[in-house]
Amino acid sequence: MLLVTGGAGFIGSNVVAALNDAGRTDVVVCDILGHDGKWRNLAKRQLADFVPPTELMDWLKGRRLDAVIHLGAISETTATDGDLVIETNFRLSMRLLDWCTANATPLIYASSAATYGDGERGFRDDQSVENLKKLRPMNLYGWSKHLFDMAVAERAARGERLPPQWAGLKFFNVFGPNEYHKGTMMSVLARRFDDVKAGRPVQLFKSHREGIADGDQRRDFIYVDDVVRVMIWLLATPSVSGLFNVGTGTARSFRDLMLAAYAALGAKPNIEYIDMPEQIRGSYQYFTQSEVDRLQHAGYNGGFTALEDAVDAYVKGFLDHTDRFR
Repeated sequence: MLLVTGGAGFIGSNVVAALNDAGRTDVVVCDILGHDGKWRNLAKRQLADFVPPTELMDWLKGRRLDAVIHLGAISETTATDGDLVIETNFRLSMRLLDWCTANATPLIYASSAATYGDGERGFRDDQSVENLKKLRPMNLYGWSKHLFDMAVAERAARGERLPPQWAGLKFFNVFGPNEYHKGTMMSVLARRFDDVKAGRPVQLFKSHREGIADGDQRRDFIYVDDVVRVMIWLLATPSVSGLFNVGTGTARSFRDLMLAAYAALGAKPNIEYIDMPEQIRGSYQYFTQSEVDRLQHAGYNGGFTALEDAVDAYVKGFLDHTDRFR
């Protein structure tokens, strides 16, 4: 069996879909469904079991797994409950790391570009402990992910026991189907699509930084299909371990993202700019762009979808349908 933690979430449910499409029905999901309709992300899928996070370690006792894909986390960059975030994002990850080590099970886990903070120290996925210690995440979520990266990297540097394969993936700005339960953490495209479709003005943030135009804040936007391809490749390539960026390597503006949505619908752009809320101005990232050469040097040659093509696929395949789920 394969275990996917966070398998009912955005990226996780897309991984489950890819595994099912590849003929695997021996997939176990560990997640909390809650009351926000997250179950719909799995409504078209076949599972071998579904395990609540509080029962996971008991469930694992005496089991053998092909691999653990650990995507479960509190992923809100605005989260403020430090104890809950550390328990969920760090301590549970450490328990899974220990289990995978003891049971010789590959571990592929989600890190985040949020570990890089404001980007002042660059976006290089150097897994040396010395380099990682220089990073300064700007929010609780990023810090919790960074703590786990450092714990794994420390063990690797010391030559301590680790799973036979381990891979930490620093996801950049992922967007695509099944993100609809994420509320304010959805991509701007998903949040604003109904406005685009209805002809209402789409609101983007003004810039509060000299030299950067309104709407020209840039992110490394990556389509979820590309992210899933990287993880499926890792499952098939057990010789590859390490900490890797997962982004396209190209920063594009929020304005570019929304213009691509208008183009996909053949609609005339209607964008207006609003002030950024004061409470996030001090911690807002104006630029993220991954360096992807380490992943490529490791042998990955799947490429990445250009922004306009990805938006077109998302809009025409999912957002512009009554049933938007994969």
